[in-house]
Amino acid sequence: MAVISIERMGLLSVVCVCLLFSSAFAVDRGNFKTCDQSAFCKRQRALKPGQSPYRALLDTLELSDSRLTLQLINDNNKVHLLLELYRLQGNMTRVKINELKPLKPRFEVPDVLIAEPPTEPLSFLSKDENGIVLSLGAESQRLIVSARPFRLDIMEGPEVLLSLNSRGLLAFEHLRLRKDTQAQPDGAEVKESADGDQQQDEGEKDEDEDRDKEEDGLWEETFKSHTDTKPNGPTSISLDFSLPGVEHVYGIPEHADNLKLKTTDGGDPYRLYNLDVFQYELYNPMALYGSVPVMLAHNTQRTMGIFWLNAAETWVDISSNTAGKTVFGKMLDFVQGSSETPQTDIRWFSESGIIDVFIMLGPKPSDVFLQYASLTGTQSFPPLASLGYHQCRWNYNDQEDVKSVDQGFDQYDIPYDFIWLDIEHADGKRYFTWDPHKFSEPKEMLQGLMDKRRKMVAIVDPHIKVDSGYKIHNEITSKDFYTKNKDGGNYEGWCWPGNSGYPDFTNPEMRAWWASMFSYDQYEGSMENLFTWNDMNEPSVFNGPEVTMHKDALHGNWEHRDIHNIYGLYVQRATAEGQVQRSGGVERPFVLTRAFFAGSQRYGAVWTGDNAAEWDHLKISIPMCLSLGLVGISFCGADVGGFFKNPSTELLVRWYQTGAYQPFFRAHAHLDTTRREPWLFGPENTALIREVIRQRYALLPYWYQLFYHAHRTGMPVMRPLWVDYPKDTATFTIDDEYLIGRDLLVHPVTEEGSRGVTAYLPGAEEVWYDVHTFQKHNGVQNLYIPVTLSSIPVFQRGGSIIPRKDRVRRSSACMENDPYTLYVALSPKKFAEGELYIDDGYSFNYETKTGELIHRRLTFAKNALTSSNLCPDCKFLTSSWIEKVLILGASKPRKVLLKMDGKETPVDFEFDTSMSVLTLRKPGMNAGNDWTLLMQ
Repeated sequence: MAVISIERMGLLSVVCVCLLFSSAFAVDRGNFKTCDQSAFCKRQRALKPGQSPYRALLDTLELSDSRLTLQLINDNNKVHLLLELYRLQGNMTRVKINELKPLKPRFEVPDVLIAEPPTEPLSFLSKDENGIVLSLGAESQRLIVSARPFRLDIMEGPEVLLSLNSRGLLAFEHLRLRKDTQAQPDGAEVKESADGDQQQDEGEKDEDEDRDKEEDGLWEETFKSHTDTKPNGPTSISLDFSLPGVEHVYGIPEHADNLKLKTTDGGDPYRLYNLDVFQYELYNPMALYGSVPVMLAHNTQRTMGIFWLNAAETWVDISSNTAGKTVFGKMLDFVQGSSETPQTDIRWFSESGIIDVFIMLGPKPSDVFLQYASLTGTQSFPPLASLGYHQCRWNYNDQEDVKSVDQGFDQYDIPYDFIWLDIEHADGKRYFTWDPHKFSEPKEMLQGLMDKRRKMVAIVDPHIKVDSGYKIHNEITSKDFYTKNKDGGNYEGWCWPGNSGYPDFTNPEMRAWWASMFSYDQYEGSMENLFTWNDMNEPSVFNGPEVTMHKDALHGNWEHRDIHNIYGLYVQRATAEGQVQRSGGVERPFVLTRAFFAGSQRYGAVWTGDNAAEWDHLKISIPMCLSLGLVGISFCGADVGGFFKNPSTELLVRWYQTGAYQPFFRAHAHLDTTRREPWLFGPENTALIREVIRQRYALLPYWYQLFYHAHRTGMPVMRPLWVDYPKDTATFTIDDEYLIGRDLLVHPVTEEGSRGVTAYLPGAEEVWYDVHTFQKHNGVQNLYIPVTLSSIPVFQRGGSIIPRKDRVRRSSACMENDPYTLYVALSPKKFAEGELYIDDGYSFNYETKTGELIHRRLTFAKNALTSSNLCPDCKFLTSSWIEKVLILGASKPRKVLLKMDGKETPVDFEFDTSMSVLTLRKPGMNAGNDWTLLMQ
């Protein structure tokens, strides 16, 4: 939930804030900074491309097996920087730049990398007074360090893949003494001259003093009524990257914008700064709830990635020499023989910290995903139930309301797995508690859900009511775990409970204590089917600058400005660890977070925040989740129906159809909206919503195996077409359709009153089958599809096998032992392959040495469908069996035989001549066994 910013709340009740929602359904852009209003962004952007003042001091070069170090000097102020270069395993290069001798340590982001990345040897190829050339190993890759001015180029053969500081925009604001006091930053180490005298270089000192006179915002900055003190002075950093041959870049979520990133010339850069933005605007670069500083660059030859590891406020500028050119203009260039190579230039700038950047050289999209996963980890493997349908609103009123909604799903025969409780369930918004009147018997409520094999999620936000009668507040206070204000007292701000404290989640002891609060003996009323939602964890501070925490608040020795974008990650991490610990390390957690950073994929799911019941918000959910998937966060969804406002019936149905084919599938609504449970819109619409939710449940085996692969390899579950068709330029800007895994293509209907959509079907010499009609279509075409309100265009790739469970029950757990139906979609060469993955759906036992799982390879070739074991050492038993096989694009056989355990048994079949669909009925083999079906 968002809130409109209130500059001075004083004693104004937070209830009044809620009343304001209904009268102001739009973001107040004045509450959030533009680049011109952010002092460091304005300073950095004032630097224009040109000759860099930095040069490399080649005589300081040191080369070990794993790294190269080299000093850089800024000829304008004589400040020395230390450059570190690492060649990493897996075709990656790491570049770090820090002050050689800072007055005090600068912040380096912890806890995001899963380990120190393993290195490979660097070796010299050549060296002279102009620079050095290093070998990066495979494919004739070389790293060239130019000395004057300093520049880095990564080459492969004759091609430049990427250049750093080629536009001279490296800028590193060094720590310095303030001219009016000459006071040193806390814990500062003064520089010493060669003979031991404490000093600040005179040239540097003069330049700093002149600059302090000229510029505001270096040591203090005011935005609206909030003043940000800066005891360390200006500390921002910047570096530019040039990508020859690249026109398409993606990533750096979270922004409500298209998948392909736009150039930022003439407007603001993309901003990465986790903020609680009230009903965000679309198609602009404003910051939203989460930040992942990862960008992907793609062309027909290569995919690369840039990971800028910095948790401070960050802005990203993008420019291109082809920006604004029409297709005709590009054709004209070609006809006229224009030799200009397309190029995209990127510039990152952050308010504090160091430059620590990972260059992922691909070359395939899957390589980049694996490279990034090797650094920050993969998507956590969610419990199977969390891939089902979630029913939520702010708020279900009481236990009777929960019971009534639960019964409604049974009455209308609609499956669901989770019902959610928002902030009103707690006693006065004291998290880890229950309202004693409305939710007086939480265990009874939870047991009622458990009896139906369903679950609940309750919200636990990271702002803690300041109340001496509240156990959680008292314990955090006694343990001194609250974030501090700049003067050393506990930082307090206004949020839902009123005056609130903010635990310092950067402190591992605080996180361990928080995790312990989820144990069943601490979290009163909780049971094993209660899971958690972390909202407002940017963190949201209603009366703070930009509705968040003051940058000069303190987390131990570090300012909030240094760590801001990882605060939300720490909250989700501590919560997920608490869920794991409460089960003795046996059960997988489920935690939804609103704020996130690089690495958040390891801890659960995210959603796109407080959207609105508008068609454009439905459309934007697709590129927003696609962008998150590209940077490792596969478990993404949007509030079905829109959080704010009331959707039309048509919009609601279309949103269910879209959400059912996105990874995280939850309906959610604001307190002031009318109730919108699926059966409240008349029998016809109830039937449409029921049908698409049932489609989701039938496909749960496929969703689940895709998340298993995401967990193992980093491959996104929901992904742009170009990921699997990297040479097809027609796919590079498509963001109104997408792939689920390799084998399902979805084109949701997102236009009001639509009577048809045009879907691009990729793949030369490929075919696609409409999953509803089984009609076959050739690849590499724009296919017009007539639609009605019941239509959700979905296609299965020819050459694939998808397992489904077509017996849909009230929840995913109720379907555990139900049989499978295999949908075999043949390629033009009469071939298909797929997988079947089965485990217990909730525990970590799949990770044990023996592997408590079933993983089968399904192959159709030469008129035979075979199931073979991909994990012979794994031990798991299932009661599920193969009930039916549908083979699309088949020929009619004379007979079908099941070959298993050395025996051959005839199988009943039907053949639809008009659609070339062969249906095998009840072949009856166990889903975990070896078998072959022979078509003769």
